[in-house]
Amino acid sequence: MVQDAGSLADFVALTGHAGKLRVEESFGGGFVRLRVDEAERRQAKHDIRSVEDAAIELLRNARDAGAHTILMATTKTDSLRTLTAIDDGSGIPEAMWERIFDARVTSKLDSMHMDAWGVHGRGMALFSIRQNAQSAQVMASAPGKGTAIQAVFDTETIQEKADQSSWPEMGTDDAGKPLIERGPHNICRTCCEFALEDEGDCEVYVGSAAEVIAAARRHVRIPREVREKLLTTALSDLSLLQQLRLAADAQELAEIAGKLGLVISERTAHRILAGEIKPAQGAYAWCCGAKQKAAGAQARHKVDLAKDSRGLKIADEDIEQFQEVLAKDFQQLAERYYLVPTGRPEVRVSSGKVQVSFDFMEED
Repeated sequence: MVQDAGSLADFVALTGHAGKLRVEESFGGGFVRLRVDEAERRQAKHDIRSVEDAAIELLRNARDAGAHTILMATTKTDSLRTLTAIDDGSGIPEAMWERIFDARVTSKLDSMHMDAWGVHGRGMALFSIRQNAQSAQVMASAPGKGTAIQAVFDTETIQEKADQSSWPEMGTDDAGKPLIERGPHNICRTCCEFALEDEGDCEVYVGSAAEVIAAARRHVRIPREVREKLLTTALSDLSLLQQLRLAADAQELAEIAGKLGLVISERTAHRILAGEIKPAQGAYAWCCGAKQKAAGAQARHKVDLAKDSRGLKIADEDIEQFQEVLAKDFQQLAERYYLVPTGRPEVRVSSGKVQVSFDFMEED
């Protein structure tokens, strides 16, 4: 029970401007015992100190729900930064959509996850996001269908890196694995760090709303058992990502995307269906592809130019255009045999020969 405050000044100190009780007990001399909810609120304000902190918590939350594919859409209007994370994890019952933002609410009663960012599973991540955001809400979710969560931040009160367009520069560690060497600690780098920490088990596609939808249209796989039931299955019965993948026309795609927090016009939806919008980059694929590109550049630097002068010369921009064509053609093979490309096609040019190789992983 709270002891008598004794004066108006003491009362304000104990309650705050809203008059809500913040103190469990006053010991005098300025010493108090905070109520649990006040202590949690203060800790939550410390846990999320930047938009990038919020992004990693959304990614960890999706991973711990069993997700393997995550779309991270990011947009900014004036000072407001919006993050929309859509995953193929276990999903959340509608009755829990609001409750999951309360402190200490978690689905991981008997488990927690320790990773590069500390302990996860205390039921505080989404609470912390809402405490620091202008708004945070579940846009769509259901058991077995994945989850779409959107959070909006005022960057005048919570910081973010000024450069949000640059991707990190990659190298390799002693074991030859991809390693981030430099680049701003922005949302792109956060997604790359997460994907590398998870060793590619969770791929994150990060970009604008239109770009992540285009990525879903290209990369989301439809299992054979689902394909066999498509004629008798309503689109709404599929997972959130499968709904984006299988929307039949522009109007349907725009409607489905809007329900997930990805607001696009019908014209933009037409452009996505026509392949005019470049899909969002996969963070893990970027890390692996950038590593290969760096290794290739290093190898080219060591070429004996006098000897090489007798071979074929192809401009870098022509190589890049060729890689884009090859990647699209390989996608048809990948879809048929359930392969997941892990980087751009590698093109090697030598005297009388052009060699192309594709790196991929097999789907489970």
